[in-house]
Amino acid sequence: MIKHKTISVFEHQRLFVGEQNFKQIHLDALLKLNEYHNGNYFEPIAKGVKFNQYVGVIQVDGLTIEIHPKADKEDDDRKWKGVLIKMLKACGKLKAETNGAAHVRRQHLNLLEVYFELFLLEVEGLVRKGLIKKYRRQTHNTKALKGKLEFAGHLRHNVIHKERFYTTHQVYDSNHFLHQVLQKALSIVSQFTKGTSLQDVASRVELNFPEVDYETITAQQLNTIKLNRKTSSYKEALELARLIILNYSPDISSGKEKMLSLLFDMNELWEEYVLKQVQKASYKTDMLVSGQESRSFWGNNSLRPDIVLRKGNKTYVIDTKWKRPQRNSASVDDLRQMYAYCRFWNAEKAMLLYPGDFKTNRFQVFETDDYSVGQAGILKIDHQCKMGFVSVLNEENNDLDSEIGEIILKLLIAS
Repeated sequence: MIKHKTISVFEHQRLFVGEQNFKQIHLDALLKLNEYHNGNYFEPIAKGVKFNQYVGVIQVDGLTIEIHPKADKEDDDRKWKGVLIKMLKACGKLKAETNGAAHVRRQHLNLLEVYFELFLLEVEGLVRKGLIKKYRRQTHNTKALKGKLEFAGHLRHNVIHKERFYTTHQVYDSNHFLHQVLQKALSIVSQFTKGTSLQDVASRVELNFPEVDYETITAQQLNTIKLNRKTSSYKEALELARLIILNYSPDISSGKEKMLSLLFDMNELWEEYVLKQVQKASYKTDMLVSGQESRSFWGNNSLRPDIVLRKGNKTYVIDTKWKRPQRNSASVDDLRQMYAYCRFWNAEKAMLLYPGDFKTNRFQVFETDDYSVGQAGILKIDHQCKMGFVSVLNEENNDLDSEIGEIILKLLIAS
């Protein structure tokens, strides 16, 4: 079995040609991928790249690059190598594995292979239950007259073959768009699992899958898929297929290497993770939690805090920041943004939330003269803001801290 070479790095780390089997051909492919994504993934440096906040897996030309998150530079690398998969599961972006052999095997797969295995198992399950069929129109020569006779085509194709009819008619089979999407993803998975522990599984699933027309699948087509009661069982497989197809970059480097990347923005993942954990913790309280509320403030511009919490007549705002501030001081732009949130949401308290060890930080009042007019007359409003730090990992077992939601709420409500 061919052994794939693997490089493990962390966000914001530098990688140079010559390190860990990283060659110029890989650098060229990464730079091309970066161009396709508006330069978001990496920063080009001399003979190498500096990774940004995007984490995940890139596979190109037999080399797998694993990019891990790491909130604290001083931490042991081993503590953070499994964090991404755990956070994806907590956010619902990755199914939690079942117990048994599959669980043991999956512990040794990289993120890309985890998604491959989940996709293969979903498709295998659909094949085992029986794939659905649909009606479609087909135009070709038949030996019996059925459907609509295409007169111009009939004259063009059957001048000699008088016994045939060139017709358009309906057929009922498995050759439809949903299966074409799954087949496209299967072909990609087969390319990238050669020489891995998933090769046999991929070959078996592809062998049992029915033959369908090979079509070019676009993002627009994938976005228009609508499932009904009959096709609802395809939901998980199609979501995974969509992820695989849209992250596949054929011929990305001089027409030679094929690349598959699966990268997540840690800013967005941290925001989603915090929202899920705070919502989970709020079930035990009378606090209402919502994410991404939006309010217009100038023309087409709008304000959109990450998390808004309400308890009675009090409102609180949380804005998540994955990148920790330098010298433990929030930027002026972030403080101005928090003040704007307080004004537009009439929030009593706002918190900038960072990953990291707990630090004592009290709320401070914005030094402004804001007033509200109500039944009690004109009242001065004190908008307060603080920087909050919360540890992502439980120090006892290096797993995600299951009480992080409760800790965040305590930080927010505390003085």
